Amino acid sequence: MDLGLRDRVALVAGGSNGLGLAIARELAREGADVAICARDADRLAAAERELREVAHGGVLASRVDVRDHAEVQRWVERVVAETGRLDIVVTNSGGPPIGYPTAFDVAAYRDAADAVLYPAIHLALTALPHLQARGWGRLLFIASETAVRPVGDLTLSGVTRTGILRFAQGLVAELGASGITVNVLAPAYLRTGPVERAAADLAARRDTDVETEVRRMARHIPLGRVGDPQELGALAAFLASDRAGFITGTVQLVDGGACAAGGLPNHEGFGRDVFR
Repeated sequence: MDLGLRDRVALVAGGSNGLGLAIARELAREGADVAICARDADRLAAAERELREVAHGGVLASRVDVRDHAEVQRWVERVVAETGRLDIVVTNSGGPPIGYPTAFDVAAYRDAADAVLYPAIHLALTALPHLQARGWGRLLFIASETAVRPVGDLTLSGVTRTGILRFAQGLVAELGASGITVNVLAPAYLRTGPVERAAADLAARRDTDVETEVRRMARHIPLGRVGDPQELGALAAFLASDRAGFITGTVQLVDGGACAAGGLPNHEGFGRDVFR
């Protein structure tokens, strides 16, 4: 299926690994010019090399801290200056620590908002004028299953991801017939670096192996496995395409059916920083 992404220009925040890289890879394969950003220079360079191997368009990698509004502003302006346009924007950041509501003080809630909620809002607001000028655009917010259902010990994630969802829904109403669609992707357990690290840590403590612990993580998932990040990437690429022009305001759960079946993850034994 040709998604018609050739010559489109896409920004992907946090594109050096995990979900961001999976989405950037899929967009690059489909022919979009892809601009990624991240803080870690080594990971960024490795991601750029990987993307160039599959890309049918250009690849631009920039060292940016998405929490720094001035850096984000410069990043967007640089990409537009070098490519002449902007069509697709993917907001993405790491997750906050695990814990129940009373495990954190107010400062921790502020830190979580600074790391997850505000970067998504700021990138969207910075990019929107460029999308509006073209009369076409795709805004994709990467959130989490916690945006649509409570998970007791993922309180910080729930607070911040729900904020992203409400902001995105507000944009849908405001943008109306602007030609810009807005959708939220809500992944659950996908096999990213944090999940691998959590499985390795549990395996070391329980004297098992990583694959055993990954299977245990999937016990609440009807499909019986954790997801592949590329499955999220494929969904993002479709939503970024012309073919998804009538899809806006949606929350796309990518959880293997866990929400529909009522299953909840068990984070017993996970470190508080495991999903950062």
